[in-house]
Amino acid sequence: MNDIRVLIVEDDPMVLEVNKSFLLKTKGFSLVGEAQSGEHAYHAIKDKKPDLILLDMYLPDISGLELFYKIRNDRLPVDIIMITAARDAKTVQELTRLGAFDYLVKPFRFERFQQALENYARSRKKLTNKTELKQNDIDEYYRNTFEQQKELPKGLNEITMKQITDKLKEINQPVTAEQLAQNTGMARVTVRKYLDYLASISEVKIDLKYGTVGRPTKYYSL
Repeated sequence: MNDIRVLIVEDDPMVLEVNKSFLLKTKGFSLVGEAQSGEHAYHAIKDKKPDLILLDMYLPDISGLELFYKIRNDRLPVDIIMITAARDAKTVQELTRLGAFDYLVKPFRFERFQQALENYARSRKKLTNKTELKQNDIDEYYRNTFEQQKELPKGLNEITMKQITDKLKEINQPVTAEQLAQNTGMARVTVRKYLDYLASISEVKIDLKYGTVGRPTKYYSL
């Protein structure tokens, strides 16, 4: 699968470099351009046709909100994640209404940046893998888009979750909770708890394999 093409719109050179370094550390994404003004960004979008824009609110010529309106009015086929210091409720609400996929408030850690991009990649995949969607497909897309941005349930943490999902990606084939526990060095009951949560939000698939006797064995895969 081709990398998701990203344009970064940021007028602060230091912040721009940080965002670029974060992007380069995130698998499945490639930088196709950068812009430090709204006008430059608009022309870069039309010229380079990125899949995703990381957009700052405060630009030297027009605001990120004005650029967002222009992109939507001209129906340019691009998705947008806001990365900005603007945190007033009115602005966040307006950008949510316009369809911002996510909203990162500066300063933020790499883990939050990575989470936003990985959530976007998963949601994008749900829409682009099929030419026609059923109601269940659409329901799953919206459910996961919002559920992935919520805090994890009590008793689960992001670090352990990432270790488990990273190992599933690395193995890249169905495994049992016991096999995954051996690969991660974690307790089987802990791994099963995370896998069952991921299955409940449709982030992993469960396949049942029946033996000659007893209960079927659960195999988990992304």
